[in-house]
Amino acid sequence: MTEPRPSTLIRAVLFAHGVITLAGAVVLTVWPRVIPAAVGITVEPRDFLLVYLVGAAELAVAVLSFGATRLADGAAIRLVVVTLAVMHGASGLLNVLYMAQNGWSGVLVANTGARFVAVLVLVGAWRFSVRRVHQT
Repeated sequence: MTEPRPSTLIRAVLFAHGVITLAGAVVLTVWPRVIPAAVGITVEPRDFLLVYLVGAAELAVAVLSFGATRLADGAAIRLVVVTLAVMHGASGLLNVLYMAQNGWSGVLVANTGARFVAVLVLVGAWRFSVRRVHQT
């Protein structure tokens, strides 16, 4: 069975994901103290490399998301969606691990919830587009 052509919905979700992750990359690289400070972590200039590396990863994810909006191959889009879902799901679980070790934070709880919502939206949009194609 061939994979369906990606729907407008999944393309819109991937575009929105690209915008959000690009914004994260910009904040992490231009203001490297802001996001860590939101969860009570103090970052000194000698520690910026770690933040910059996360910013680079966010930039790569944004490029992947934007690039996926132009793909015509359903299997390729599925791989992108699964990859992004794994990244957000694993990040959410690692947030929980961090909070178990260091105490709960409203910001981290919200971030964890947002990551799990991202998984649901990405996978849900993909499943909707697959179901829509198979019904036609």
